[in-house]
Amino acid sequence: MCLAIPSKITRIENEMATIDVDGVKRSASLMLLEDSAVGDYVIVHAGFAIKKLDEESAMETIRLLREAAAFVDDLEAGKG
Repeated sequence: MCLAIPSKITRIENEMATIDVDGVKRSASLMLLEDSAVGDYVIVHAGFAIKKLDEESAMETIRLLREAAAFVDDLEAGKG
């Protein structure tokens, strides 16, 4: 199973992007997307950016993932 987490492009050099995933920086190939730019949000699979997202959708997805993670943490701590 894969979990698609929106990642923000912070730098582009040739066809490689530096992406930020909640403070963690990684590299991703942009060869499968057209017109990517610094500041865009993308979904990355197996090291390739495969889809661009608008900022509103990316932020909503990140918010929901944080809520889910907090819920799991509460369950594990016996608060749920």
